[in-house]
Amino acid sequence: MSHIHVESLEGADALIDALGRADRIALDCEAAGFHRYSDRLCLAQVTALGSTWTIDPLAFDATDLLREPLEREDLPVVMHGSDFDLRLLSRDLGIRIRGLVDTQIYAALLGEEGLGLASLLESRIGVKLSKKYQRADWADRPLTEGMLEYAASDTKYLERLLDILSEELANMGRSSWAEEECLALESVSDLHDDAAEPVDPVARIKGARHLPPREVTAIREALVWRDEIARRRDRAVFRIVGDAPLIEAVGSHPQRIEDLLSIKGFPGGLARSEGKSLLNRLRAVRKLDESELVPYPKHVRRGPGRPPPELEDTVNRLKEVRNTAAEKIGLPRGTLLSNAVLLEIARAAPTTLPDLAGVDGMRTWKMDVAGESLLRALTRH
Repeated sequence: MSHIHVESLEGADALIDALGRADRIALDCEAAGFHRYSDRLCLAQVTALGSTWTIDPLAFDATDLLREPLEREDLPVVMHGSDFDLRLLSRDLGIRIRGLVDTQIYAALLGEEGLGLASLLESRIGVKLSKKYQRADWADRPLTEGMLEYAASDTKYLERLLDILSEELANMGRSSWAEEECLALESVSDLHDDAAEPVDPVARIKGARHLPPREVTAIREALVWRDEIARRRDRAVFRIVGDAPLIEAVGSHPQRIEDLLSIKGFPGGLARSEGKSLLNRLRAVRKLDESELVPYPKHVRRGPGRPPPELEDTVNRLKEVRNTAAEKIGLPRGTLLSNAVLLEIARAAPTTLPDLAGVDGMRTWKMDVAGESLLRALTRH
């Protein structure tokens, strides 16, 4: 099964016909975040009625082509590990998939350890995917035939894989679990990252919270300097200069371009072309009055980590319940209930099953597996 490349709406007649007649389709997307500043949608792959198309959204606006089929609730859209792709489609094309079927979710609910598409295709179908273009720059044009064939392979076998995993899941009585999880995942496309509060860039730098305000301010200036260059050159920020050499440059208080050139890992070309502006920024920070310095942000959103002391005992009791239930049904602990969800349960302190079911991250199937035990753990002191 070869693929057909679509670079204009006029060249999409066969695809439009197939999308109109198919009873399900397979979909995947490629972005450029590994190479480019923006992780914009660069390619969409669709398999329908036994044929595969690669669609170039940088060559034409593919919104009208894809919106109707992807937003039909009665047309299953088979994807694998779709979280990021759902956000891409929502942000770049304004499309919110309805009818999602994610084979990674199916595999997770089977208790599979290897959830990658390549691993599942090899174990279930005997197909070995190439890794040649795993790190390709999908924003580059023209795309080579090899790149397009590689991209097309991501959807060619998805429907077969789904059929196999669906049968295995049905035999375990877990089909409804997958349906519920896929429905919940659809909602991520309704979340707009643009609406989130901007994150202070120094919050991403390990150890920065323990530095004095002047050092924090200098690091922030260096990160903004790098970000501006990355945006201007449309390159991923880590490809401009890595965190480690950039932070070392800040800490060494460089005075000349030669000082930057002496830092291991700091690109010479960058030091020569853009180093002067970095030196000027760092020099300006050194001259700031104490009142003008911006310290490390006080309130930084962290991952689940360790729960607050007042909740730790409760979370530990919930973990015991989760761990026992997960082992009983043969699922990884996090697949059943993540630590983040357990912390939310502890904070909400529900006293009834309906209250527990209302905690974000809970599902009907999770309630069936562990709901009553979790409630008992909450009331046990």
